[in-house]
Amino acid sequence: MARQYIDCREYPSEMNCSVALCADSADELLEAAVQHAVTVHKHQDSPELRQQLRTMFKDGTPPMTAQRLAA
Repeated sequence: MARQYIDCREYPSEMNCSVALCADSADELLEAAVQHAVTVHKHQDSPELRQQLRTMFKDGTPPMTAQRLAA
């Protein structure tokens, strides 16, 4: 299975989070992303959050730099 990632720098937030997560499986990445979203961004763990996070996964590894979207 190819490596996947999710990168907070690509999504607007008030805190300008710079965390990027990557893993070898979508399930492992999802668990890490949910933990980050709940702990840092104060989201509630829900099926909707998990589905939304899965749509943000990209193949590969996060770039060293990413264009930050405005909050």
